[in-house]
Amino acid sequence: EVQLVESGGGLVQSGGSLRLYCAASGFTFRSSDMSWVRQAPGKGPEWVSTINIDGGSSYYVDSVKGRFTISADNAKNTLYLQMNSLKPEDSAVYYCRARGVLGQGTQVTVSS
Repeated sequence: EVQLVESGGGLVQSGGSLRLYCAASGFTFRSSDMSWVRQAPGKGPEWVSTINIDGGSSYYVDSVKGRFTISADNAKNTLYLQMNSLKPEDSAVYYCRARGVLGQGTQVTVSS
């Protein structure tokens, strides 16, 4: 059973940084594509970033390019999202996604 547990969210001022974590289990981590998806209040889900764990290729939505970095630690079965230069419009619940499964999410709130 795929299990994903996110953490690292919180309240930060505009321009600040946060690092999100996603602890994964129940599947072969190193041969997977993993993603971060976010959902702001009153809006639909938005894909943020994807990484191919094996090959290392990563992809980002235009609005976060240059500010967010996705990475993974195979030894720890953990996915990361380093978020810098945060903006109020980045406020959302952030979810880790793998094999069609979402975690429970972690709240990120950026104050202006």
